[in-house]
Amino acid sequence: MKIKSVELFQVPPRWLFIKVTTESGLVGWGEPVIEGKAATVAAAVDEMSDYIIGRSAEDIEDIWQVLYRGAFYRGGAILSSAMSGIDQALWDIKGKYHNMPVYQLLGGAVRDKLRVYCWIGGDRPDEVAAAAKEMYAKGYSAVKMNATADIAWIDTFKKVEEVSARVASIREELGYDMDIAVDFHGRVHKAMARVLMNELDQYHLMFIEEPVLCENEEAFEELRRHCHTPIATGERNFTRWGFKNIITKGGIDIIQPDLSHAGGISEVKKIAAMAEAFDIAVAPHCPLGPIALASCAQLDFCTPNAFIQEQSLGIHYNQGSDLLDYLADKSVFEYKDGFIEKLTGAGLGIEVNEEKVREMAEIGHRWRNPVWRNDDGSVTEW
Repeated sequence: MKIKSVELFQVPPRWLFIKVTTESGLVGWGEPVIEGKAATVAAAVDEMSDYIIGRSAEDIEDIWQVLYRGAFYRGGAILSSAMSGIDQALWDIKGKYHNMPVYQLLGGAVRDKLRVYCWIGGDRPDEVAAAAKEMYAKGYSAVKMNATADIAWIDTFKKVEEVSARVASIREELGYDMDIAVDFHGRVHKAMARVLMNELDQYHLMFIEEPVLCENEEAFEELRRHCHTPIATGERNFTRWGFKNIITKGGIDIIQPDLSHAGGISEVKKIAAMAEAFDIAVAPHCPLGPIALASCAQLDFCTPNAFIQEQSLGIHYNQGSDLLDYLADKSVFEYKDGFIEKLTGAGLGIEVNEEKVREMAEIGHRWRNPVWRNDDGSVTEW
């Protein structure tokens, strides 16, 4: 079970895959990436490989501790994402070695199926009612949309009305047969978030995501006083220590750790347990590829407070390749009435099409976050 090699594959549309191979020939896959910084994370993984090659792939916790504590400088998006992909790959190997899904190694399943939601509307939301109706016809019972495109620190009420009208159009089309989540994407500043959240309360949303950036964590308690809709955040938080304050200070109802960013399966299992102790639900962030989604599903199936899973099939970022393109068996993520069945395969429960991965790695990608500006030319949040 000694780790023999680590390979990295930068593949379209904006993903980075890791393949960890043991001396016995067992292979584990992970997805260590920060969107727009894939090459940077790849460099971090390459540096970390010096600490894992030659180690037993079964020593997942000790390897995690070495990578986190042994570096002196710790945490942050890049280092945590590099560790996350390594951790996913090691769990994949361990599950294959013991011939069981990862969730069985973590205590066993607490549910038989997992609810998922899909994205509609794109970065600059438009025609959301028609998109929601289309997803409803495909069996989904929950969708998520961006609230608004660019928005200034203090903006006009016209933009608030536009957001309200889009959400209303879905309610008018589908009523409460479709749950709606609205993502502020950290684009909105506190004053406008307060106005928007108050306006959207009437539509009884599933949740509002990232009403403000996570670094403004003191604002969440204030925003909670102005609406009854559940508040979600956490995609830009890393490790237990990055989640400690938002879990314990109040104002948050749902945390959204990303298993490719927050420290992998090992760490997010601990984060979810912390949240459970404070009566907070979990809905992992995952607008990424199939390995990240499989990792999320393994966690969700053994985590009592996980209630729904984001997934990227058809998301507006997936230009040139999509979620299922890199899988040998695409049926594992067949959505039935808005749910996926338990993954029963060993490890992460998926079979990566390595031939396709190597082919697309030759193409690679140089995906970058767009830069948005307000009408006056000042930079605004994307």
